[in-house]
Amino acid sequence: MTPDQAESVVPPPDDVESAVPTPFGPRAYATRMRRAADEAAAARLTGLLLTPGPELTWLCGHRPGTSGERLTLLVLTPESEPRLLVPARDRAQASAAPASAAVRITTWEDGQDPYAAAAGLLLPHGHYGISDTTWSLHLLGLEEALPLSTYRPLSTALPLLRAVKDDDETARLAAAAAAAHAAHDDVLAVRFTGRRESELAADLARLLRVHGHDRVDVARVASGPHSAHPGHRSGERVIEPGDTVVLDLGGRRDGYASAVTRTVHVGPPTEEERGVHEIVRTAQRAAFEAVRPGVPCAEVDRAARAVVTDAGHGEHAVPVTGHGIGITPYEPPYLVAGRTQLLAPGMCVTVGAGILLPGRFGMRVQEAVTCTADGARWLGGAVRGRDLVVVD
Repeated sequence: MTPDQAESVVPPPDDVESAVPTPFGPRAYATRMRRAADEAAAARLTGLLLTPGPELTWLCGHRPGTSGERLTLLVLTPESEPRLLVPARDRAQASAAPASAAVRITTWEDGQDPYAAAAGLLLPHGHYGISDTTWSLHLLGLEEALPLSTYRPLSTALPLLRAVKDDDETARLAAAAAAAHAAHDDVLAVRFTGRRESELAADLARLLRVHGHDRVDVARVASGPHSAHPGHRSGERVIEPGDTVVLDLGGRRDGYASAVTRTVHVGPPTEEERGVHEIVRTAQRAAFEAVRPGVPCAEVDRAARAVVTDAGHGEHAVPVTGHGIGITPYEPPYLVAGRTQLLAPGMCVTVGAGILLPGRFGMRVQEAVTCTADGARWLGGAVRGRDLVVVD
């Protein structure tokens, strides 16, 4: 680790293996809901309508126990207290949610029209942002109950609703990142040669759980020519000496996501392979250094891509430099060409780089960082050096 990297790390909590974060309390959820209502008003929306999905969980901590065909609706407006409409059978669960003290819970009974109940909480001429995950059944029901109201998906109305994290969220992301790093480090001790990609992928999934992940989203191994395909699914190919192996791993720990991609080599690499890996690491470092408040997302992508292009591999660069990370592994902002969104303190994103040589090999790296007032900080530990790790 270089000195500048050592000064640019958001460490995980002490003893990350056993650390259990304090649950978010009513005040934290009340702050989120107030902020969301204010952002809705700034976007010229009457309010927000949240149905089951990541936004509902993030805003009030309620995870409905019933299936999605029963209407659950959180209503946020600047003028009134948060209101949560749930099926009567879910009232006890909603009342036990962390934000229950900060919301007014109402219910609808079996046999009652849930959309008429929802209409009583809304304005007849409202213009609302609504969860992307809303069932069409519910949207059509709301449109029939309130024919003069209009709706916009949150992904276009407020795409950055969850993008800025507070200190507690950043700490959880740091702990998830550190746990994923530890899982990666542990898998380096197992034998690669002679094993199938699927067997090694199972090791990755197991180690993510050993290091505290309660959900595994990805545990992918791509070896040899497969390493040149970023979407490759671990298969039955047997890993051989001389292979480049891309390890893609991540999941959720205490509700927050991790995402790590690193490349190793089975046995001594060639000079070309070492050189390509060095280019990829340098490109990632350029992206890391470009992450600052006020910088357009496209500029971070440009910084990484320029390194790869200048090295003669522009046509072989991976298409995306990074993306937001939080309670879901992929969320805004997106670090890709053409995105003019400006980075802000508190945004947590992945930064990566890669070179893909079809039919031969690929090299990819990715880590999570947070944007602070004075630049980027690695989440949960810095990238360990630039050398290509050799495994057996």
